[in-house]
Amino acid sequence: MARHIAYDVGALGVARALAAALDSPLIWADFSRLVIDPNRGEDDPTLLMRLYDGSVIPGNRHADAAERERRLNAYHRPYHTALESLAAARENVAIVSVHSFTRQLRGRPTRPWHVGILHAWDARLSDPLIARLEAEPDLTVGRNQPYPGHLPGDAIDRHALRHGRVNTLIELRNDLIATETTQEHWGTRLASLLKAALDDVPD
Repeated sequence: MARHIAYDVGALGVARALAAALDSPLIWADFSRLVIDPNRGEDDPTLLMRLYDGSVIPGNRHADAAERERRLNAYHRPYHTALESLAAARENVAIVSVHSFTRQLRGRPTRPWHVGILHAWDARLSDPLIARLEAEPDLTVGRNQPYPGHLPGDAIDRHALRHGRVNTLIELRNDLIATETTQEHWGTRLASLLKAALDDVPD
């Protein structure tokens, strides 16, 4: 439960600092993705992970359809209901999703990026944000790295893309945000870059 397979290490601290700097509301999942992954669509076969980065997840080995439905109702659906209610409460919403990734998966090459910006076809916010990150001399930035930019049924798909809302997904390497101090630093740093990038979003 202390590993990256259970949650996005450091991401919540960054998101809290970012939300505070932007005077923005924040929603986060208060359950582990080993229970059910809130950033997967309901039909995604990895919604309940049985094997993750070389580790068998004992509590999911024998989870059947009834257990899957129970977890959807208890955790997954309330999270998405809350997110959609917040997004629908105001006009001109920009949705920023904050995640983290491990520097190396088991048996895989090390990942060189400090930060990745993920997007699908709507790159109105991602493009200017990437440009500003790439101008930072100390950063290696990935576009749609280390993951593909569109995951059908995830939070960005459901609450941004399907409604035409401006959006971006930020992935930070988790060794860079392992402490409260580094999380605060990255939240503040991203806030200034996001503010500038939002100014460049076309009307």
